[in-house]
Amino acid sequence: MIFVETDDLKNGMRLARPIYNKKGVLLFERDSRLTTQTIDSVRNFGLLGVYILEPAEPLPPLSEEDLEFERFQIMTVFSIQDELEKILTTERQTRIDSITATILKRYGHLDGRINFYQNLRGRDDFVSRHSLNVAILCAMITHYMNVKVEEQLQIMYAAIVHDIGKLQIPKDILFGRDEDGQLADKSFSYQLSGLETVEAVFSEGITVRRICTQALRAQQLFGSTGTVDPSAKMSLGARILLVANRYDEMTAMNLQGKPESEVKAVLEFKDHPELYDEKVVDALLNCVNILFPGVSVELNTGEKALVVSENREDILRPVVLTFGDNTLLDLASSDNEDICVTDIMKTMDNRYIMSRIPEEEKQAVGGEDGQ
Repeated sequence: MIFVETDDLKNGMRLARPIYNKKGVLLFERDSRLTTQTIDSVRNFGLLGVYILEPAEPLPPLSEEDLEFERFQIMTVFSIQDELEKILTTERQTRIDSITATILKRYGHLDGRINFYQNLRGRDDFVSRHSLNVAILCAMITHYMNVKVEEQLQIMYAAIVHDIGKLQIPKDILFGRDEDGQLADKSFSYQLSGLETVEAVFSEGITVRRICTQALRAQQLFGSTGTVDPSAKMSLGARILLVANRYDEMTAMNLQGKPESEVKAVLEFKDHPELYDEKVVDALLNCVNILFPGVSVELNTGEKALVVSENREDILRPVVLTFGDNTLLDLASSDNEDICVTDIMKTMDNRYIMSRIPEEEKQAVGGEDGQ
């Protein structure tokens, strides 16, 4: 499965994920082949892109639990979108409590991991979909870390509203390509402004705003300088929000490019323990499935391999079967300490991608498909 931006969609491509309308009605099933009409619909919906099956890739199984997760995302995201817009226009909130309670009921009491499928996103609902996913992740992380209910609710509120300022950012800034960092600075100022509204709306506004502001400032400083402020002490809520926010930012389709893999997100967390709390990261990794049996990966040796058995102690060191010579490697063994997973395979096979033959050459050789 690969992510394809809207402008690059072609007739005949197969959908890896279903497409629903804003009311949660299924429009296009998984494995449906794209037509001109389908592509036009995707563009009209404002989707940034869709997930596509590769030509030889079988349709992956989707459990009822996975389908329910997707349905929940679809039905809840528009409630969040309406509520955030209402907060900005009226400085009042009416449904945050019920939205938070719904998310906590479903994902704040789980004892195992889930398949955290990324939803499709468009320009109009990008912020609300991100907020929902961050809230779901915060619900699972706070439960795993045994956070008290009162604090858990504050973190959940913060997760839902932390990006509310982005709804006020002019489109040319929000969707622009940042060449010199100026767009990032402008975006940051709008986000801080949005948090002033948060403080005015919530009776616990000071706490909610503090969580959001601490996480936002830490991420902004690290993004611009590569350093953190050693004197700044972040609350537990801010540390949880920071990890949940970054995980979704990296692994979801985004405004500046294609999503990164879950492995890339984990590597960033592990490479920067000064920014990402190790206990919070560990909680996240115990809440979502990443390198489980059947996942194809890339190793630092350049080899491709299949995960045979996961490693709950260190998810980047599972037991794998290499594609090249069918060697079984336990990456947790001291014999293989120099070998590790560096990414999830971007394609399902090792075939070379051949360039398309120019039309005049194709006619000369009598080719049919130009491959």
